[in-house]
Amino acid sequence: MLTAISPIDGRYAGKTKQLSEYFSEFALIKYRVLVEIRYFLAICEIPLPQLAKIERKKLSEVEAISTNFTVEQAQQIKDIESTTNHDVKAVEYFIKSEFDRIGLSEFKEFIHLGLTSQDINNTATPMLTRDAIRNILVPELKKVRDLIFDASQNWANVAMLARTHGQPASPTRLGKEFMVFVERLDEQLRQLDEIPWRGKFGGATGNFNAHHVAYPATDWVAFGNHFLESHLGLVRSQFTTQIEHYDNLAAIFHAISRINTILIDLCRDIWTYISMEYFKQKTVKGEIGSSAMPHKVNPIDFENAEGNLGLANAIFGHLADKLPISRLQRDLTDSTVLRNVGVPFGHSLIALQSIQKGIGKLVLNETKLKEDLENNWMVVAEAIQTILRRENYPQPYEALKELTRGKIQVTRSDIHEFIDGLTVSESIKNELKQIEPGNYVGV
Repeated sequence: MLTAISPIDGRYAGKTKQLSEYFSEFALIKYRVLVEIRYFLAICEIPLPQLAKIERKKLSEVEAISTNFTVEQAQQIKDIESTTNHDVKAVEYFIKSEFDRIGLSEFKEFIHLGLTSQDINNTATPMLTRDAIRNILVPELKKVRDLIFDASQNWANVAMLARTHGQPASPTRLGKEFMVFVERLDEQLRQLDEIPWRGKFGGATGNFNAHHVAYPATDWVAFGNHFLESHLGLVRSQFTTQIEHYDNLAAIFHAISRINTILIDLCRDIWTYISMEYFKQKTVKGEIGSSAMPHKVNPIDFENAEGNLGLANAIFGHLADKLPISRLQRDLTDSTVLRNVGVPFGHSLIALQSIQKGIGKLVLNETKLKEDLENNWMVVAEAIQTILRRENYPQPYEALKELTRGKIQVTRSDIHEFIDGLTVSESIKNELKQIEPGNYVGV
């Protein structure tokens, strides 16, 4: 859409459209209607005396209000809101009109009974966020994770010069370096899955005041706990103000931010490997890498992903820092902030798709990896001095330091000449000469 302000709904709309089912204005309204309807059905289950005579068939029609909810009905609610200037009250009025339609007018004042708008918002928001994470974000994350895992297996035996502080270091295996990211992602996905989804439900200031004064014999705390767990799939926070304290939602955002940070690390590593020519990239017919330099095949997928992950984390960070803070029993700052909860998910989803595309274009350049290993024989110094320590050779570290530190290049000949000059047995010299950068890769 050329007139969109945000690229999520403009340039990248095709990549993020799955999220509209959870984070659009329509989605929020739909989840609000769902909570209101399930609440009405739950108080019919108690049952409140005035609701006991509703026929089962009519309750099915009530349930259908939420299950068959349409975009056109959401627009009706927006039209009502233009008069009420209150979004949740507009939902209540819409449902009341639906009760008139299905012949339940005498029961419509039990819609939203004893509730405040935040009983609806603070259950709808964690529900839609939970469903988006489970149905969209985690499956895409697992696709990325599996691609990284497959790469780690394909390149499990490819020796590679490691670099610590940007300098040549003890060799490693390319597959193992990719497996580092698999383990990190698996752990953070595990932690994300263990964070409970909580909601607030308790009336104007969290105490079930209106419920209790109207029906003092009902255990409303037990009702609220059961309603959230059984009907909404949430854990009810027991002591709240007018709003949920959002601590667990903040934990969710922090967990996703950590995952995104791991992926930024991955993107930067792969970008660097490409710049070192460890990887080439498959070209796509018709694509242009540079408007001026025809030879360029830029690592744009990993750059795009890094940029979007950074944006996502900036917004996740603000959501996590701001939402748990509210003046006294409630201020309205959470409301406008929560309307942006889908934005960082959009940027995260764009990034995940870019990483998948980028990994799919990687072509291993083993010649370059072998060349770098051959040009850095000094990295076997660690191996030699360790074996000499084993043999109780005097000051082996210092001897290797003198040979290798700060040298522009140390060759195979230099290393073997050093070994030949050692006062050790021929068997030890032969053992040392078997060590090469390409086989000194550990376990």
